[in-house]
Amino acid sequence: MAQHTLSVLVENSPGVLARVASLFSRRGYNIDSLAVGPTENPAISRMTIVLNLEGHALDQVSAQLFKLVNVIGIQEMKPEDSRQRELLMVKVKNSPQDRTSIAALVAQYKGEIVGETPASLTIETVGTSKDLAELLTELNKFGVKELVQSGLIAIEDGDVTLVERTLKETGLASSESHSQTEDYQN
Repeated sequence: MAQHTLSVLVENSPGVLARVASLFSRRGYNIDSLAVGPTENPAISRMTIVLNLEGHALDQVSAQLFKLVNVIGIQEMKPEDSRQRELLMVKVKNSPQDRTSIAALVAQYKGEIVGETPASLTIETVGTSKDLAELLTELNKFGVKELVQSGLIAIEDGDVTLVERTLKETGLASSESHSQTEDYQN
């Protein structure tokens, strides 16, 4: 199976996340990563969904997603045409003999130590999924106590925004036309 990253523009309204998540659940597809946040327009939120699917299944998912009334637009974010990042925060055991090595390793991955106690160091970094996995492998040697990792977020390279592309391709003037229609799929 291949990994696909979808950016989905949705109305910023209650229940949208639940409807999108239930679409995947009903079809037995697992979401590897899901991040949701605001956009430059307060009426629109952006979901970044990472899935492991083959071509036909991806087409089906996209078609079903677009049928949801609250979905405004969908774009697959190809790694070669976009910037994709995740946030990692991790606590590792702190020992005087390892502190310098940990700091050098963290700096190599463009991270920083954001908290320190006699027993632990809290590290924060942003990077690609691959870079963060490599960093975690190295940090495991020092003793990972706790970690939290965000879902992937992505933005397409170039001047055109996802909203502009969506409005151009679908002819939608705004998301208001969607919000005036009830979602009968729930």
